[in-house]
Amino acid sequence: MHFTWIDIEDESDTLGDLDVETFPTLLVARGRTPQFYGPVLPSAKQCRRLLASVQTDPGASVTAPEAAALLQRLLNRG
Repeated sequence: MHFTWIDIEDESDTLGDLDVETFPTLLVARGRTPQFYGPVLPSAKQCRRLLASVQTDPGASVTAPEAAALLQRLLNRG
C-alpha cells in the first residue's frame, strides 16, 4: 500500500476543479482503478475497515468521473 497526503491548499493545481468540502476525504485505488472516493469519519478503525474491504473485493470500483480524473492527475504528478 502507498499513502499520500494531499494538502488541498498547497496542491490546488493537482486537484483541478475538484472541490473538497468534507474532511477527511479519501481516494483509495488499486493501480489505476479508483475503488473508493468520499468523506470518512476521522477514525483509524474506520479507515482500517475501509482498506480491508477494498482488499477483499478487488473488483470494486468507483464510477465517479472526478475520482478517476483526480487519480490520473496524482499518478502523473511524479
